[in-house]
Amino acid sequence: MDQEAKPCQNCKAEFTIEPEDFAFYEKIKVPPPTWCPECRLMRRVTWRNERSLYKRKCDLCGSSIISIYHPDSYVRVYCPKCWWSDNWDQSIAGRDYNFSKSFFEQFDLLFHKAPVDSLAGKNNVGTDYYNYASNLKDCYLVFSSIDAENGNYFARGLYVKDAMDIWQTRHSERCYETIECNKCFNLFFGQHCDGCSDSFFLYDCRNCSNCFGCVNLRSKQYCIFNQQYTKEEYAVKLKDLNLGSYLNFLKTKNDFQNFYLGFPRRYAMITKSVNAKGHNIANVSNCIACFEAQDEIKDCKYLVLLADRVTDIYDATYGGFGSEVGVENLGCVGNNLYFSGHVWYSYNVQYSHNCIDCHDLFACIGLRNKQYCILNKQYSKEEYEALVPKIIQQMNDLPYKDKKGRVYKHGEFFPPELSPFSYNETIAQEYFPLTKEEAIEKGYAWRDPEERNYQITMKTDQLPDHIKDAPDSILREVIECAHQGNCNEQCTTAFRIIPQELQFYRKMNLPLPRLCPNCRHYQRLKQRNPLKLWTRQCQCAGERSQNGVYQNTTPHTHGTNSCPNTFETSYSPDRPEIVYCEECYLKEVV
Repeated sequence: MDQEAKPCQNCKAEFTIEPEDFAFYEKIKVPPPTWCPECRLMRRVTWRNERSLYKRKCDLCGSSIISIYHPDSYVRVYCPKCWWSDNWDQSIAGRDYNFSKSFFEQFDLLFHKAPVDSLAGKNNVGTDYYNYASNLKDCYLVFSSIDAENGNYFARGLYVKDAMDIWQTRHSERCYETIECNKCFNLFFGQHCDGCSDSFFLYDCRNCSNCFGCVNLRSKQYCIFNQQYTKEEYAVKLKDLNLGSYLNFLKTKNDFQNFYLGFPRRYAMITKSVNAKGHNIANVSNCIACFEAQDEIKDCKYLVLLADRVTDIYDATYGGFGSEVGVENLGCVGNNLYFSGHVWYSYNVQYSHNCIDCHDLFACIGLRNKQYCILNKQYSKEEYEALVPKIIQQMNDLPYKDKKGRVYKHGEFFPPELSPFSYNETIAQEYFPLTKEEAIEKGYAWRDPEERNYQITMKTDQLPDHIKDAPDSILREVIECAHQGNCNEQCTTAFRIIPQELQFYRKMNLPLPRLCPNCRHYQRLKQRNPLKLWTRQCQCAGERSQNGVYQNTTPHTHGTNSCPNTFETSYSPDRPEIVYCEECYLKEVV
């Protein structure tokens, strides 16, 4: 088919379906989307609560547990020990398909009865506060991470140790406030760094050690704000900076932020890739509009946070790990998965949620090691294969219509209004932040903060400026968050310093934080680029950047004329960064 422009059913903006998209949808026998890519992503992530944890009772054994489902939620929740056991009947919620009711209405009824796991993850030792995390040891408040030890307050950590307050950091040790970094050691306040060690405040540096406040450096040592020093000079100047002081830290952080805006940015972080468009992607081919995707991914579109051998998948968020063929999935691992959430190590599954090691499921919730089930009811292979096409036809003949008038036929992901979570409990609030009023106007649920039953014992301005002056008694204080709840960042209004955290600050000579863990998390998220692309022209104007701030260090192929190259970038035109094309960027960096 030819390229087609159509209005998004949700936001009404026009989006384009390309000929290769139609070919993909035809190949997997699903209809083309009626929502634009951004609205499809927003709809999916309203079904993923990562960080909002609650105390409640296990609905099987009655023990007190930590769960992502609020005690007032309609969901039947089992503790991990119960859910993974054989002490309950997985068909307890199974039901016949009713052709007089819409499909999504019946799926919602199933969600009210089918037991689900209180937290997602396995093989965690000495770690009670986690979610979507496995193989953790002695961690606290760690989310969406794998293989971490002695870590606190982070998300997207993969093979990390002794780390705190990081985001999207891999194969690293003793890191603090790092974002999108890899193979780093003793790195503090770094972003887009690879192979760096014993350094502070780095941006887009590779194989650097003992550097401070540097941008775009490669294989350097003993540099401060990109100026070279001897080893002895570096040690003296670093001591003078005295980052154990919070006031000194704030000044240095501000100086660095002003400094790095004076250097050109690569239009997109894309490495070892062919025919790729997006940001923070590596080792991919034929991947368009993909973000945070890496390691042998090919022939995909609209991916966010997928990794490790992924092929022929559109519109997926989280997961990967050998997945092939799928569309509109959230946190899934497997083959031939469609319109599903948190289905792992399974194949031939449609419209299912929280199922593991299964195959040939349609509209199932909370199953393990099952096959040929519909609405959690067991069928024979022949019965299953005869019934599924009839249900798909009924989904089109009797579609679900939500409160905003949006129509859901076969080919649409689950409606947000059926999600067991409120909008601000989910990562939708991280990617697409809304106020309460905006969320409700758009048809999303909202959960107001619960009344806190603690008494703040120390105001933020009462904290010692220097870490050396922080007494052990600080562990007993309930510290006011500097935001005081006056933000849109799930602020807890107060927090405590835990023993391993204080030990880390002392060892690394870092000042005590002034924000609660949630607010710190949102401050890191603000440093990411949006999951959106704009077409722009390179801002290299010949000998200098277009805004006159940066002086090029070497001649470029376009001479003194402005670079004619255009590209698709996640830096919007109104942002202050200097954005160069690949060719101009490499002239200045490599």
